[in-house]
Amino acid sequence: MTILGCIADDFTGATDLAGLLARSGLPVSLRMGIPDEAPTDTAPFEVIALKCRTAPLDEAVTETLRALDWLQRAGAQRFFWKYCSTFDSTPQGNIGPVAEALMQALGTNQTIYCPAFPENGRAIFMGNLFVGQQPLAESPMKDHPLTPMRDSNLMRLLQPQVTRPVGLVDRLTVAGGPEAIRTAMAATEAAHLVVDAVANEDLYTIAEACMDMPLLTGGSAIAMPLPALYRAAGMLGDSAASFTPPTLAPQAVILSGSCSAMTNQQVARYTATGAPALRLDPLDLAENGVRPALDWLAQQDLTQAPLIYATADPDAVKAAQATLGRARAGEIVEQALATLATAARDAGVRRFVVAGGETSGAVTQALNVARLDIGKEIAPGVPWTYCTSAGHDLALTLKSGNFGAPTFFSDALEAL
Repeated sequence: MTILGCIADDFTGATDLAGLLARSGLPVSLRMGIPDEAPTDTAPFEVIALKCRTAPLDEAVTETLRALDWLQRAGAQRFFWKYCSTFDSTPQGNIGPVAEALMQALGTNQTIYCPAFPENGRAIFMGNLFVGQQPLAESPMKDHPLTPMRDSNLMRLLQPQVTRPVGLVDRLTVAGGPEAIRTAMAATEAAHLVVDAVANEDLYTIAEACMDMPLLTGGSAIAMPLPALYRAAGMLGDSAASFTPPTLAPQAVILSGSCSAMTNQQVARYTATGAPALRLDPLDLAENGVRPALDWLAQQDLTQAPLIYATADPDAVKAAQATLGRARAGEIVEQALATLATAARDAGVRRFVVAGGETSGAVTQALNVARLDIGKEIAPGVPWTYCTSAGHDLALTLKSGNFGAPTFFSDALEAL
């Protein structure tokens, strides 16, 4: 029976969450989009990946409520709304409005927001989110092409997105233990509570305090302690995950649409190895289409894991957006990488490294992936996953833009 039903606002975030839950050794099922069929063959932890982080608000709410309905029919009694550990959103949403819609549907008056992920340098102190040692608004996230983050205070970011009061459970309260957290939550009228966390120990304390709430929200790391807590409470059996990865041909490709600072480093490090690489320019794609890139791919030795990337620095991104418009510039790149993914599969590629949330959504949809099995973790929050596409076994790693070390592309291929 499904114990925890999770909804993620993008595909890399979903694999991040599934990978951390799978550390428990218990079965985790990752669905790419809302299944058309009724729930069958469900796991204790079900994760539904949506592509709604930057979708129109009404669409995002509708999709998450549909996902909630499917998870409820799967038997879930507790739910998790997963978004990025850098709180990627606009003043209108979609983090807060979706949370409020889920709260209303579940009949609950309070939830928490904790995007902290200490293993990846995300910490919250006095309601302010830090990326490494930088406040969020001073980090490279300030130049994100779709959701530029210009404030570090999560209460200020969240309040315009919701209709009910926002509050804070600060680090001093968290240090007091689970009972102190529960007492603070009971004493406030705030419906939306940002919770400080600066270390993994804080996550375990918060999760213990909040494990019985109908809805939790945050980054993936706050969900990581839940399997052990549910098992200790007698809610889970001792069965272990039984998935065995398939044996795959060596042909591989790396597709990168993320323009994050870390992905820029990863692209630079990989191209410096002398591996074949092709940069996609949105302006060139708009004028000439994807055919030149398809021709280039057809000429490559796919055992050398060629890289095709639209990764660029903030100035280049702004220049493309100024000509094409923000949405159109992103769509052109996503469509091109999706087309290249299917061409690569048809040419024999069975190992895909994909960087960027929007890119991962476009690629997995183009490959018609419905469900992923979770494999070995390459870096915190980034596992290898396995699926079938057009009758072929594939391995996919879907990397959030800022995750992984500078050597991630090579690390991923070596791990597989």
